[in-house]
Amino acid sequence: MSEPTDIDSDEEAFTESTLIEAIENQIESDTPPAAKATFNKLTLVGYEREEILNLMAHVLAVEIDQMLDEDRAFDTQWYETALRALPELPPEND
Repeated sequence: MSEPTDIDSDEEAFTESTLIEAIENQIESDTPPAAKATFNKLTLVGYEREEILNLMAHVLAVEIDQMLDEDRAFDTQWYETALRALPELPPEND
């Protein structure tokens, strides 16, 4: 039987890959437009693709956490504003 830390690590890796896949889909579909714009901006200033996707996935994770904590719908306006503010990360709620 696996150690609990192995399970946590597997779940974390799955969550990260799922968030990055969601970001890649947003960039490809240009929905929301801030996703592609942010990706392009960060690419132009020298960030590597993997780092950009991780930053953007972090913003998505923060919004999902807030959405679940507050039992509300996804806040697209906040999300797009937070994406456009990258590389500055949004504050995380505790």
